[in-house]
Amino acid sequence: MISTLDVTSRTEGRWKRRDLWCALAGVVSLALAAGAASTVDVPVNSDLGLVAVLPFPFWAGVLLLNAAFIVALRGDAAGPARRPVMIWLIVVLVLVLFGTASFVTDIPRGEVAFRHLGIADALSRTEGIDPTIDGYFNWPGFFALLATVLGATGLDPATVALWAPVFQVGLWLAAVSVLTGYLTSDPRRRWLVLWLFCLGNWQDQDYLSPQAFGFFLYLVVIALVVGPLAARPPRIHGFRPADLVAWWRGRSPAEPRPGHRVSALAVAILLVTVISASHQLTPFMVVIAIAALTLSGHVWTSRLVLITAVVLTLWLVYPASAYLVGHPPLADAGLKVATEANVIDRVSGTAGHVLVVQIRIVLTVVLWALAAAGAVRDWRRGRLDIRVVLLALTPLLLFPAQAYGGEMLIRISLFALPFIALQACSVLLPTDGSTRPSSRAAAGLALTCFLLAVLIVTGRYGNAKYDVFTDGELDAVAAVQDLAPPGSSIVSAANPTPWRSEEYLEHRYRTITDLCLADLSPATCGPLVYDYARTNPSGAVVLLTRSSEASLVLQGTSSAGEFAELEEWLSVQDGVELAFSNADARAYVVAR
Repeated sequence: MISTLDVTSRTEGRWKRRDLWCALAGVVSLALAAGAASTVDVPVNSDLGLVAVLPFPFWAGVLLLNAAFIVALRGDAAGPARRPVMIWLIVVLVLVLFGTASFVTDIPRGEVAFRHLGIADALSRTEGIDPTIDGYFNWPGFFALLATVLGATGLDPATVALWAPVFQVGLWLAAVSVLTGYLTSDPRRRWLVLWLFCLGNWQDQDYLSPQAFGFFLYLVVIALVVGPLAARPPRIHGFRPADLVAWWRGRSPAEPRPGHRVSALAVAILLVTVISASHQLTPFMVVIAIAALTLSGHVWTSRLVLITAVVLTLWLVYPASAYLVGHPPLADAGLKVATEANVIDRVSGTAGHVLVVQIRIVLTVVLWALAAAGAVRDWRRGRLDIRVVLLALTPLLLFPAQAYGGEMLIRISLFALPFIALQACSVLLPTDGSTRPSSRAAAGLALTCFLLAVLIVTGRYGNAKYDVFTDGELDAVAAVQDLAPPGSSIVSAANPTPWRSEEYLEHRYRTITDLCLADLSPATCGPLVYDYARTNPSGAVVLLTRSSEASLVLQGTSSAGEFAELEEWLSVQDGVELAFSNADARAYVVAR
């Protein structure tokens, strides 16, 4: 009997040929995609971004990777492929989709990552936190943590920023995996949720930022709420008013492991406090999500939403009061304002840029349509999980509350994405987790995943013309920092500039678009920029880089000819001298 059990155990422990082939396909896919991306020349000169310059082997790797995942997901009657194989394929997908820019260049992508490094550096050099510096110092939690980690580990800040998207998405997936474990017991659905989450994550919020950190903590808090802090809804049959009162007071249902739940509650409150100290928007997402689950009867204690609201309010009233004095919370409220900032103003620019924006919209609509169809299917079969629906829809409540710089819809789609992906699985997979998808269903799923992969690469890297920097631009920024004395002003054409990673507090940083708003004509904008630079007591340096100029042209703010005329006008004014020039940037020193 013992020998029979040993033989059975050894047989079940062996890797099947299908698992080995899928794992090998992941290796080949990574080699193809990474190798192809490393051949791309910088700068990227297409209005479509990286999708227009990535060579064929990259797409072959993406196609092979999706095919391998579907084969592994289909598995056999016992379920999908072995856990290490599924994890390996997801790791490869993260590297391929979110590490592409890191294979193309060794310079962090996006101006904001440089700025966040500068804030962390400033916190490490100053004693205490001055909330009057700017809005970032009203929510310093993430930056204090970043400064501590960089100081303790000695890691290169640029390398940390370069690979932050891969690391952040890895953390998100770990949290989503735990979260979906409380929402479904179907192993195939749990793996597919992670895959769809990656394929739908075009929002590009995973760079080195408080939003990425806050979103991870948000997922952990929601996992605690639907897991250890979950409650059974009140009884329907034989229900008494006293039951509702007991539920509202947090005394229903019975508590099988009170110590475990109390510990989970303490952790949740701690994480809510950290979120409130790190990001402006995420705490509101936490409040409305917990409130919706509480009102639906799915939270063990109804006091959690009250505690969360109190923590958020205290932070806004005291540590963040300096920011709120000049930025009232509902100053940009209204459906019309939000629609103009988030939709109308974004669909503008060159034909290529408009196409990229439209593809982002299409990708979002496709996923939401799949989720809606999945919700209808589950409802008809009596399997609809109201928790998933609430968590997917509650972020929409914040849309009319704040324009958020035209990024509110982007953040809403990100916070809803895990639950949209989970609900979409009801269409893409059979309802019975033990049933293998048919060959036709598997082929359709593979085609869907590949198309989504093409869409996300297009949407995510559609701004590569101005958010992928060159060595020449970094050299120009370093030269400007040497040219600009402390207290002077540094003026760039637009925000896409790899600056402010050092000497964050030593200079006044402005952009021409801030000074001139939408009119960049030489007659109007030239005197504004010139007068601002001349009146600065310590002088100023005007930095014009390839990426900042490309952003203005791509987004329709200016034309190449108009901006060239503006630069020519500035260059011939009294006290203006060209101090640095290379193929990607020029720097003009403006005397006081």
